Amino acid sequence: MDAMKNAKDKVKETLTGVKNAPGVKNGWFSESEVMWPGQKFSLQVEEVVFHQKSDYQDVLVFKSSTYGMVLVLDGVIQLTERDEFAYQEMITHLPMFAHPNPKKVLIIGGGDGGVLREVVKHPTVEKIDMCEIDDVVIQCAKDYFGESTATAYADPRLNLVQGDAAEYIRREGHERYDVIVCDSSDPVGPAESLFQPAFYEAMANALEPGGITCTQGECQWLHLELIEKVVAACASLFNQVEYGYTTIPTYPSGQIGFVLCSNNPQDGALTSPRRAPPAGMALRYYRPAVHRAAFVLPAFAHAAVQRARAKGGLPARDNEDEEAVAGGGGCIVS
Repeated sequence: MDAMKNAKDKVKETLTGVKNAPGVKNGWFSESEVMWPGQKFSLQVEEVVFHQKSDYQDVLVFKSSTYGMVLVLDGVIQLTERDEFAYQEMITHLPMFAHPNPKKVLIIGGGDGGVLREVVKHPTVEKIDMCEIDDVVIQCAKDYFGESTATAYADPRLNLVQGDAAEYIRREGHERYDVIVCDSSDPVGPAESLFQPAFYEAMANALEPGGITCTQGECQWLHLELIEKVVAACASLFNQVEYGYTTIPTYPSGQIGFVLCSNNPQDGALTSPRRAPPAGMALRYYRPAVHRAAFVLPAFAHAAVQRARAKGGLPARDNEDEEAVAGGGGCIVS
């Protein structure tokens, strides 16, 4: 009888949590956001395991029926256990493998631990600074994603700082880095300052010669105007600016992009890896061929990025298709 009562109480608690959690109705979580109006993405909820309003945002964790544990910030899915690697690996390894010898790395945001998990896989890395504004997100990651994303918080190379990254990176006498990865949420709320020209300038000033930045760059299907603004701003500050993307089912429209920048004067320094993944590196999405393919954009996005590059003072690349045809070595199939 006691076991049956405990089981019923657990079901009651779960249903109460499902009912009261933001975005959850009738056992389904539906993501709705002003940045992608007129559409929703839903996941079936088995159990709401955590919900709290932190000092900065609404934090929700639930167990889904098909995607494992899910982290939601301010009503927007940040990661699911099933597909998070597509994002974490690409935002990390695109800049890390484009650099010949990354030793000092700065992670901005990334409280779920996924970028950190990927950075520590590189044996060249000697120091990792990480600045995350919300300690609730970090604790949630450790409590509920300890076997997926939050596996590297004990790495001795890590220096974890809680604070505003925009302020942190602008400090005088700041460390300079080989790679800066900005794993921010969308440009609203606590992440808004991370999409401003002043922040990109601060990142440029925090790089070692030949250093690389990689920032979350939104979706080409939904945010092309924002992408153009970001690329143009970065093109006025860096020698190299590229937009690449990855596919991920639980992000809006199934894609998310990255803006990579470098003060390296060599053209094409970002679009091909400088090193191969070492033997034994655990990778599920990234590989050198995928690195190169990530920067091949459909015509509409390519045109927008080239306009933005030119607006920022970098030459537009209008001969990529000619080079692809000339170097194809075979027939063209339409």
